[in-house]
Amino acid sequence: MTGNSLILSKDIQLLKRLGIILLMLSISRCVFYFSNVDAFPSVSLLDFIYGIWMDIVTMGMYLLPFYILSLLPFNFYSKNWFKKLLKGLFHITNTILIALNLVDVEYFKFTAKRSTSDLFSMVTTGNDMNQLVTTFIMDFWWLIGLLIVMIIISNWMYNKTEHNITSTRNIYVDVLNFLIVPSLLFVAGRGGFGYRPVDMLTVSKLTDPDKTALVANTPLSIIKTIGKSPLVKVDFFPEGSENIYTPLHKGASQHQLREDLNIMVLVMESFGNEWLGKKSNQEYTPFLDSLLDQSLYFDNAFANGKKSIEAVPAIFAGIPSLMDNPYISSSYGTNSISALPQLLKEKGYTSAFYHGATNGSMKFDVFTAHLGFDHYFGRKEYNNEDHTDATWGVLDEYFMPWTAKSITKELKEPFLAGLFTLSSHHPYFVPEEHVNNLPTGRHPMAKSIAYADMSLKLFFEEAKKQPWYENTVFVICADHTPAGTTPRYNRRIGMYQIPIAFFDPSDQLKAKVDHRIFNQIDIMPSILDLTGYSKDVYAFGNSFFKTNQKEAFSLNYIANSYLLFEDDYILNFVENKATALYNYKSDTLMKYDSLSFYPEINKSMTKRLKGVIQRYNHDLINNTMKLK
Repeated sequence: MTGNSLILSKDIQLLKRLGIILLMLSISRCVFYFSNVDAFPSVSLLDFIYGIWMDIVTMGMYLLPFYILSLLPFNFYSKNWFKKLLKGLFHITNTILIALNLVDVEYFKFTAKRSTSDLFSMVTTGNDMNQLVTTFIMDFWWLIGLLIVMIIISNWMYNKTEHNITSTRNIYVDVLNFLIVPSLLFVAGRGGFGYRPVDMLTVSKLTDPDKTALVANTPLSIIKTIGKSPLVKVDFFPEGSENIYTPLHKGASQHQLREDLNIMVLVMESFGNEWLGKKSNQEYTPFLDSLLDQSLYFDNAFANGKKSIEAVPAIFAGIPSLMDNPYISSSYGTNSISALPQLLKEKGYTSAFYHGATNGSMKFDVFTAHLGFDHYFGRKEYNNEDHTDATWGVLDEYFMPWTAKSITKELKEPFLAGLFTLSSHHPYFVPEEHVNNLPTGRHPMAKSIAYADMSLKLFFEEAKKQPWYENTVFVICADHTPAGTTPRYNRRIGMYQIPIAFFDPSDQLKAKVDHRIFNQIDIMPSILDLTGYSKDVYAFGNSFFKTNQKEAFSLNYIANSYLLFEDDYILNFVENKATALYNYKSDTLMKYDSLSFYPEINKSMTKRLKGVIQRYNHDLINNTMKLK
């Protein structure tokens, strides 16, 4: 074998090995697709071709050490120790790539996006992961089995590429090959010779908004967000965006419901509209449905995120998570803010936050203290392990009525109390004594939703016995939607639609159905109006009592896309321009992009959204979210 043929043989061997990893990435994409097929309408061959391109980009980055070592211009590549080193490096990298992709086969159902580097902050936030490891292994054993099978197949194919390469070497050709081939593979890792390397924004431009997760892959999403600045300053309006959008709201007392009004906020875990009787004609939430009939009920309401950790700052501080990392676990999570507990404390309110999970879960105990809550009550304070599930904490049927009694014992009126429910969450545990008494659905979620609804009824039965009940307005909302089980609730419209309602037992706040847009960030300013808070307020939402239909809007951010709901439309915005417009009321499956048909709507919504983004980024970066 000549020196030149030796070099060619090394290159071919490397390409074969890279081809094995490309095949594994493609297989994992197919598994991801077929496991989440309802989330991806109208998939074309081109989407998978783009996906292969993204896999090649991913390999160019992750396999940099492997292909450099494979082409080193030294004469030890035939040594056994070096072969073992290469093989070990290959399998470590290959296993990481496959495993990250397989994680999102199931996790995507809950987040509706490829995981980013915030996955690691979520894993290390609180002690939730330690509690859930056993449950995940039991529920998703097939993914672990698939990972093992793919590793075995990869090893078998790798062994097929093993052969001794010995000959007289041409050192000059060897060095030249070492310089050229890794350089080409490095270019592949950049995605080409363009000025800007391929990243997740590139993916957003290659396909429709709801198919970006299919084209992308999880290793690429993670590596492109590691070390990335959460927010960057934008100057859509160099003269300032105050005339376009401002989070500053003038205080007023004319909407005060009554003096010393108690406020109780109930955040229902995963209670998306898909499971609500009023929206789906199902039987899982009979008590909540009856409660909504007696409430100021917003039937066009939205969550501002897809995770529990994103709901708390939205509901209690009017702060949406318009970035990859949830606000709580981001570098801005300790910013000075004016939150609901702090503001109501000025009016003499005491406050407490109740969450039946293990203390430390999702940093709720730390963050609610930062919000200004006086007390935190969790699993530790409940102090009865006989009433816990196998995973998260205290079961709702026990913790929720206990909360009602605890408020009477621990808080003086007027008070603000927050209760975050627990049980309607994976692994959807329902106590054995209730299994046969609750309705069954097409998904294990159905029974746990019914169980949480039963627990909500128990809470109100206990609350009615308390002296503070009649003087309390109850705000009921979901933290986010669960994994969608139908195409309607897998689209970027349905995946944010939740119930939000204000219930006043005294009926001073009249019950009615309101159709305007309302989202979680509107809750805080609306509560402040009800309590007669007369000072200026900083919040990204709007008070229902001061906002007309035209002013109402809802905000979301997912996978590099900003979403703005306004009137009948949802605008998809990527980087610095609108990319799609849908009538979310008539086109719930997002089949008909209307961007080119309604230039004035596009212009108006884009202008508002740019104003929000500019102000949001500026104020979080500069820590200017608290009024002096």
